[in-house]
Amino acid sequence: MGVFEFFRWGLLLQAVAIVHFIRRRPDNYWFFVIVFLGGLGALVYIAVEMVPDLGLLRHVYDALGRRKRIKMLEALVLENPAAGNYEDLADLFIDEQKWARAKECYDKAIGPRTTHLDPIYRRAIAEIHLGDFAAAAADLETVTAREPKYDSHRAMALLAHACANSGQTARAQELFTRVSEVSTLSETCLNYAAFLASQGRKAEAREWAERVLARKATMPRYLQRRERPWFGKAKALLKGL
Repeated sequence: MGVFEFFRWGLLLQAVAIVHFIRRRPDNYWFFVIVFLGGLGALVYIAVEMVPDLGLLRHVYDALGRRKRIKMLEALVLENPAAGNYEDLADLFIDEQKWARAKECYDKAIGPRTTHLDPIYRRAIAEIHLGDFAAAAADLETVTAREPKYDSHRAMALLAHACANSGQTARAQELFTRVSEVSTLSETCLNYAAFLASQGRKAEAREWAERVLARKATMPRYLQRRERPWFGKAKALLKGL
């Protein structure tokens, strides 16, 4: 292999590594490893950070299967607009993060006779992503009134978040105080930190954001990759404070 050929392959590896770095946002030092160590640094990055992520490719195949099923269910509900069919379709839209379509289907699936909580809970998640916090709070109040521990306390944590963003400050503080004693989800910690920051309680907000980052050192690599978006949000919140 000539010098030019070696250089060309090194640039290609660097390009691949940088694209992955931008999309996945691992620790910042990897950027300098890729740039300053050239092809060798990119190869090390690929071995350490990219290869373990190959397991995430299954989501690509899952997405293809979901889209086929979505098309099938969209045709089915035209012939049989049963609540169960609309709920199944809504669940698929949730997995695709198509929040507006999901809410639309849940609205058709949920009625006065709906007894199970899952569609109401999942509609609230869609409403939060759509910024309709008042509607989300109403749905989550229904869920937590019957099952306070629903989804390992996440329903109560999301209710606190919805209340915080719909002007129900006292209710949000009450719920965050309760749920923070039993839930260790990064999502809950960061939502609480954001609420505290909005109330001008910056020292407390910083403490809750730092709790998320403090867990990183004790996590195995696969959990670090899963929690990476929350680490990024925690850093952004701390920078804002």
